[in-house]
Amino acid sequence: MSTVTATLPAFGLDDQHGTWRTFPSGRPALLVFVHEECPTCGLSMPLIEAAHRAFGTALDIWAIGQDAEGNAALIERHDLTGPLLDDSELKVSFAYGFDTVPTVILAGGDGAEISRFVGFGRDDWRALFGELAARSGLPAPELDWAAYPDSRPGCGSRAVEPGIYERLVAESEGSPLRARRIEIAPDDDVAEFFYDQGLTDGLPVVPPTPERVLRMLGGTRRDSQEVVAVVPPNLAPATVEKIAINAVLAGCRPEYLPVVIAAVEAMCTDEFNIHGVSATTMGATPLIIVNGPIRHRIGMNMRLGALGAGNRANASIGRAVRLVLRNVGGGKPGGTERSTLGNSMKYTACFAEWEERSPWEPLHVERGFAPEDSVVTLFAATGQNLLVDQTSRTAKQLGGSFGLKLEAVYHPKGHPGGDVFVAVCPEHIDTLWRDGYTKEQLRERIQEITARPIRELLADDDSGAGIPAGRFSGDELDRPLPKFGSTANIHLVVAGADAGKFSMIFDGWASGPIGSIPTSRKIEEVS
Repeated sequence: MSTVTATLPAFGLDDQHGTWRTFPSGRPALLVFVHEECPTCGLSMPLIEAAHRAFGTALDIWAIGQDAEGNAALIERHDLTGPLLDDSELKVSFAYGFDTVPTVILAGGDGAEISRFVGFGRDDWRALFGELAARSGLPAPELDWAAYPDSRPGCGSRAVEPGIYERLVAESEGSPLRARRIEIAPDDDVAEFFYDQGLTDGLPVVPPTPERVLRMLGGTRRDSQEVVAVVPPNLAPATVEKIAINAVLAGCRPEYLPVVIAAVEAMCTDEFNIHGVSATTMGATPLIIVNGPIRHRIGMNMRLGALGAGNRANASIGRAVRLVLRNVGGGKPGGTERSTLGNSMKYTACFAEWEERSPWEPLHVERGFAPEDSVVTLFAATGQNLLVDQTSRTAKQLGGSFGLKLEAVYHPKGHPGGDVFVAVCPEHIDTLWRDGYTKEQLRERIQEITARPIRELLADDDSGAGIPAGRFSGDELDRPLPKFGSTANIHLVVAGADAGKFSMIFDGWASGPIGSIPTSRKIEEVS
């Protein structure tokens, strides 16, 4: 038994008769926190009842139960006549900060703790009965102490169980949560409620309960109320908490949160221009590429099926970013999002570069970051096109195939085009690297093979798309014009399975200051 002089938290609870009991009451009190499923608590119940019968006229002798149904079972099983207070919401247990039941606390009339012990100790109980007799002036009952064991360990308090603990933290004073709580009626279908409120992307979401959001916030050191970005089109502030809520909705794990935060930050820059990306009828959406050590720590897919389904990190990170845009920024189809056909990548579009499989400098290093940095890069993508080349044996041939395929981006006559993003598969990178092709050489080969005389790119009777007639004349019409304004518009990474000569091309949107510029942000990891 330990002696403590701290003042205990005040509380009020109903007992089994509906009587409201408040602590401190002005009388010394014995508080015994119990749970019906704990055998050691069951061992203690006859002693609690004996203490009530012997000293209850002078002292408050209260059992405090952690489960309403369990409380009723304890009362019936042990023929309790003393008060058993209902702490099934566990707020008092949480406030008292113990992790084991039974916890037995003796307090003075002013609420100051006198002593406590945890679990069952025969000598502790005998000493406690002597203390209760001394404080009440009443005789201690005659008990068969030999019938009790020397000691028994206690059981875990329900207040520290996973899920329950996070809820209690969220509800306690000083909680990092500030978002508006939405109460859902017990008979309501939670999934349908989120659909009705327009908080989903058309697929079911994970309800963002306080305990889930708190657990998600454990994935970052950043303050929950820090404003990460202002999200168009509503220019609403996205705090870390609001991003965490949407990460829960999307099905993220806490360790994904730093990636989501960095992606939201990049998305809402003037350079990336998410307002334009969302509002365009062309159907653009953020494509998220992750580089650095965090890829492995959170289990991202960069190999077989990297651009497809089946990986939680890839899928939920991309979805979380889209849900922030929808639920915080207000970017919803039919509102400011006016895509003609839409885009399946508007559900999610996220993968990691397979840096270890590439002889090239990884994307984030190429963009100025250190190799050991974890970085997220966003690209405004409008669609996906598969390059199929299973027969080219030289880098020149394969580079030519990339060029011929890329000529169709936007439109075959759409010269010069904006940005394009290419995920080069491992078998293709092997072919390119056998001839020592660097990224820049591949880009130059693409520009070379796509260069067309301007006269072939003019709008005509076969296609109204193209360069307007009259803009160029004379010898200018014979000048070759490459597909892209610069080799810098061609962005390259390596991803995919070792087997299969299929690379993926992501068509871009309008580029530069009038459109969207690919944007990168360093990810702040929790060590």
